[in-house]
Order: sequence, then structure tokens, then C-alpha cells
Amino acid sequence: MQLTRFTDIGLRVVMRLAVAGENDADTTVLTTKTLAAELAVPYTHVAKVVGRLSEMGVVHARRGRSGGLAITDLGQGARVGWLASSLEGTGEVVDCEGPQPCPLRRACRLRGALARARTAFFTSLDEQTVADLVREPTTAVLLSLTPHPPEAAADPARAQT
Repeated sequence: MQLTRFTDIGLRVVMRLAVAGENDADTTVLTTKTLAAELAVPYTHVAKVVGRLSEMGVVHARRGRSGGLAITDLGQGARVGWLASSLEGTGEVVDCEGPQPCPLRRACRLRGALARARTAFFTSLDEQTVADLVREPTTAVLLSLTPHPPEAAADPARAQT
């Protein structure tokens, strides 16, 4: 099973917020923009993810000049399986009813087997909390993230066009 990019970004955002302020040198106010730069993902994607995490009660977002993002107590102790399945949504692993419906759908056992496997996948992730994911050595790596330059600036050939 492959998680969507949305879920991947969501998990990375939560992990980064979970270690914010863990050392005295980390005084950066984390915003959607700084997270996007640190995690090297598009700002628009991070903005959508932060909105969803805020709706879920995992992240507290303050707008405006003194704004920023912070993980909530719920987010800090969240089970990874719950978080991932909430971000993924309830869709099925395969689309049997799409524009070209599968001719096996009335008597297929694959759909049920895949649904059970999906449930088992998220259940196994529930053995870990966000706090578990960010223990050392991950804490040090998360705290050492620095903003990445935009792709055009990183590639001299693209910067000249």
C-alpha cells in the first residue's frame, strides 16, 4: 500500500512540529511557509495539510503577524495509524466502480482482502505515537532542517531561462 503525498506531508509536518522548541537554539517560529521550505515541499500542499490537521485538532494555527503553528497535546500523543488513516480518508484501495467498472466486482474476493489489509496496515501503525516517531536520532535531524532553495535556484541551468 502506498500513502498519498498529502498523508506523507501531513506526517512530516506533525513530526517537525512535535520537536519545535526542543533545544534553546531552535527559536524559529514555524509557519506554513517555513515548514514548506524546511521539508522541501510546495507551500500550497503544506497549507492544505495544515488546514486539515487544524480541523482534526492536531495542530493549532494562529494567523497574522504573531502567528505560527504548534502541535497540540492530541497531536503529540496521536497514534500514527489514526493520523494516517484520518489523512488518507475512507477510500478503497482499488476502484472497482470507476468509469470502466470491473467485471469481477459481483463475485470478487480481492476487494475484501485489500480492505482487511488496509485496516491491518493502519492498526500496525497504531503501535507508534507521534512522540515515538520523533525520538533520537530523529529529533536531531528534524531540528537541523534548513530551508531548501526553490528548484530553479538549485539548478543553474533552469535559473538562466
